[in-house]
Amino acid sequence: MNLLTLFAIGRERQPDKTAIEFRDLHGSLAAQELTFAGLHEQAQSWAGAFARMGVGKGDRVALYLCNRPEFVIAYLAALEAGAVMVPINLRYRRRELSHILGDAEPALLVTEDAQMPVLDELSVADLGPGTRVLSVDRTDAWLEGADAGRPADGAVTSPARAEEPALLMYTSGTTGTSKGAVLSHNNVLATVTGLLSAWAWEQSDVLLLPLPLFHTHGLVVGLHCALAMGATVRLRTGFDESETVDILAGGGASLFFAVPTIYTRLVDLLGQLETTPDFTAVRLFCSGSAPLPAEVHNEFEQLSGKRILERYGMTETGMNFSNPYAGPRIAGTVGTPLPGVFSRIVDAEGQDVPAGEEGELLLRGSNVFDHYWRAPEKTTESFVQDELGIRWFLTGDLARVDPETGYMTLLGRSHELIISGGLNIYPREVEEMLTTFPGIEEAAVVGEPDDVWGEAPVAYLVCSCAIDEVELERYCRSQLASFKRPRRLRFVEALPRNAMGKIQKHLLGVGG
Repeated sequence: MNLLTLFAIGRERQPDKTAIEFRDLHGSLAAQELTFAGLHEQAQSWAGAFARMGVGKGDRVALYLCNRPEFVIAYLAALEAGAVMVPINLRYRRRELSHILGDAEPALLVTEDAQMPVLDELSVADLGPGTRVLSVDRTDAWLEGADAGRPADGAVTSPARAEEPALLMYTSGTTGTSKGAVLSHNNVLATVTGLLSAWAWEQSDVLLLPLPLFHTHGLVVGLHCALAMGATVRLRTGFDESETVDILAGGGASLFFAVPTIYTRLVDLLGQLETTPDFTAVRLFCSGSAPLPAEVHNEFEQLSGKRILERYGMTETGMNFSNPYAGPRIAGTVGTPLPGVFSRIVDAEGQDVPAGEEGELLLRGSNVFDHYWRAPEKTTESFVQDELGIRWFLTGDLARVDPETGYMTLLGRSHELIISGGLNIYPREVEEMLTTFPGIEEAAVVGEPDDVWGEAPVAYLVCSCAIDEVELERYCRSQLASFKRPRRLRFVEALPRNAMGKIQKHLLGVGG
C-alpha cells in the first residue's frame, strides 16, 4: 500500500461527498468546493500534464503555495506521477529558497501569481537551470493536452512502492541550515493510520483547518487523515478567531487542529464574549507544533468546556506521542507513545534513565524517517545504535516521563538547556512560571554568558501592562529555586516566531 491506495479507500466510500470546502480569508481567491471524485479527476489531469513535462518516478515537485485546493491537487498529482513532493514555507525568501531549491533540485516548482514577485528575485543559479516554474493561476497554458499524457486506464504513471519517498520536508532551520527529511510512503502511512485509530476518526468528521499545508501538522495530521478517512476539510488561508468561533459554535466542524498561538487568541476572544459559545459539536480540539502553556490549556477549558488534546511530533517522524482521546488529558504533557512508536529517555552517556528523571528523547518506529536528503554526515549524527544493534533517532528534545501516569513532559531542546554553575535549568519550567504572573502574556528564557556562573537565565517578556519588577522578583523567589530565577528581564513587544508559532530563540540574546 502507498498513500494513493490509502486515499482511494476514503474516496470510494462516498465519491460525491465534499472533500475540500475552501474559503480565502483575504478575499482574493474564489470560494471552492471539490468532491472526492472531482479532486481525483483533477489530480489525474494534472499528473498527465506533469508527465508530459518529463516528471518521472523519484523526481521532486516543489510547492510554494498558500492553502488552496490547488495545493492538494498538485500534491496528489505529484504522487500520481511517482514524484516526491517538496512543500516550501511561504515565509521563506531568497536565502532559504535558494538553499532548498539548490538542494532538492525539483523538476517543477508549482506556485501562484501572488508569489511571483518573490521568485522573480531569484537568479537562474538560485532557481536551478532544470526547474520549471508553473503557476496554478495559469493552468490553461500548461494543462492543454494533458489527457494525451494521462494513462488510458487512469492508473498512476509510475506507482511508488511503500518504501520509496513520498515527501521531502525541510526542517525549520532554527539553529542552522535546514535539512531535508526524506519521508517514505510507509513513514507517512504509519502516522496516519496511528492517528485514525488513536483519535477515533470518523467518515462523518469535518475538520476546520487553518494550519499551513507546507507543514507536517496541516499536511499529514490534518489533510492526510481526512483524505484517508473520507472526511471533509474546511480549508482556510489562515486563522480568523471570529470566523472560527462562529463555525465551531454553529456545528460546522467536529475537529479543530491548531498551534498554541491560535489557542491563546481564542482564549482572549472567549474571555471577552458575554455568552459562552456552544462547542458541543466539536469532539476534538488538538494542539501541537509547539508546547502549549498549561495556563492556556486550563483557561481554554474554563471558557469553552472543552479540554485540548496535546500531542508531539517532528518533521522527521510525523506524530509520536498523544494524550488519550478517551482518557485524562494532563496539561503540560504530551501523553504516551502512539501505536507503533517506541521511545527511550537517556542521559549524556546514552544510558536509560529511570522514570521521573530528565534526559534526551530517542525514538524508533515505522513513522521515523531513514535519512536526510544528500546529507550522510547529518544522518549519521542523528542516529545511534543500542547494544542490540537497534537504530534510534536522537530527537534533541529533553523530556521526562511521570512514574505514576506514564505521560511524557517536554522540557525543551537540548541545545536550549541552560547550565548555570553546573546546575541544569530547563527554560520551559521557568517560562510557565513567569506566565502565571499577572500581566505577562508570553515568556522566553534563554541562557546568556555569565562571568561567574558560565551561563545565566535571561527572560524575554511580552506584557499586557506595566510590570512591577520588584514584585515579579519577589514572586519568582517564591516559586523557583534561586539558581533558576532569571538574572535579567528584558521587555519586548513580541517574540520572534516561525510560521507554526514556534519561538525562534536563536534570534534572542547574544547575537540575536
